[in-house]
Order: sequence, then structure tokens, then C-alpha cells
Amino acid sequence: MLLVIDGCGTSSPRFGSGESGVDPPRRKSPRFSREAQEERREDDKKPDPKTVGEVVSGTRDFRTEKNTAITPLDQSKIMRAISRYMGVPYVYGGADPRGMDCSGYTMLVYKESIGGELPRSAEEQFHIGTHVSFKDLKFGDLLFFNTTGPPASHVGIYLGDDLFAHASVSFGVTISSLESSYYKKRYTGARRVVSSGK
Repeated sequence: MLLVIDGCGTSSPRFGSGESGVDPPRRKSPRFSREAQEERREDDKKPDPKTVGEVVSGTRDFRTEKNTAITPLDQSKIMRAISRYMGVPYVYGGADPRGMDCSGYTMLVYKESIGGELPRSAEEQFHIGTHVSFKDLKFGDLLFFNTTGPPASHVGIYLGDDLFAHASVSFGVTISSLESSYYKKRYTGARRVVSSGK
């Protein structure tokens, strides 16, 4: 298994079953335990469970006038891939359905949904595509956070309505709010790697 310093640690799922019948290998360290504790303590703005259910079931439509960077077909494919992995446990260095870290998750979602190739680490993903300002975020943009020191040590996929999907240290693959104190103060930027003109 490839191990990449990516700013993530071990967890349990928050949404979805995450049951694959296989116990993935785990890599623990005190740094990741501290990160998980901070994430749980500062997770003061949780997404509405009904909204999360709509996202996971595919009944939530995030297409709005300001949220049209990706074609409807590609958006549908990406949402299916995002939903497929909901609840998969966090595994440091993982990039498969038994367990994955944040960059392994974004890499898998883009590859399986639209054939997009992303680099393996969050820091490498931070240097591809084009910069997007916070006010111009659109569905499918990659969001980056400083959770362990480097400017881009955590990555997720923006869904719209201040929600993003990611492999969380504390909760596994889940949906979180950008309004959560933990993520709001650690947000470092966004990159657009796909668009309707790709």
C-alpha cells in the first residue's frame, strides 16, 4: 500500500454503512489522533441529515444558475461516484473501497466518474487546474484545507450550498459543511480541474 503524507488519519464512517466485509489496514499516529480530536470538537455545523440523504440517494439537485461549471451528465456521474463511497472508512494511504484518505478519494471519484487523472497527494492536487475564489465555487471544484501544517494537507469536492464531500479523518467518507469552524478556519483555496468545456 502506498503511504502518502496527506494530513489525514484513522476514522469511522459518519454517513452510509461503509461495510465492505473487509477490515482495511490502519495506520495510526499521535498527530492524526490530535487532528481527529480537533475535527470532532470543532465540527459545530453539521449538514442537515435530510440533505445528506438526498445527496447519497441522488435525489438532491445542486444545479443552480451559479453552479454550472460541469455539464449535467458529468455532474451526474460525479455524484454517483461520490455517493458510492459514502461511509467508507478512512485509511491513511488508502485509495480503494476498503478504505481511503482524502486525496485517494478525490482521485478515485474523478477517475471513475469522468476519467479525470488527479495526482496522488492533496499538495500535488493543489497545483493543478485553475485557481477559484471562494465566492465563485462551483460543483466539482477541489477544496483545500491546512489541517496539519502544509497549505494543502486535506482535499474535498465542492457540492454546492456550502457542502463538500471528502474522506474525513474522524468520520471516513462523508459530507461536511464549509461553515463548520474546523473547516472554515483551515480553508486555503480551491482549484477547478473540470469544466463544461473540457
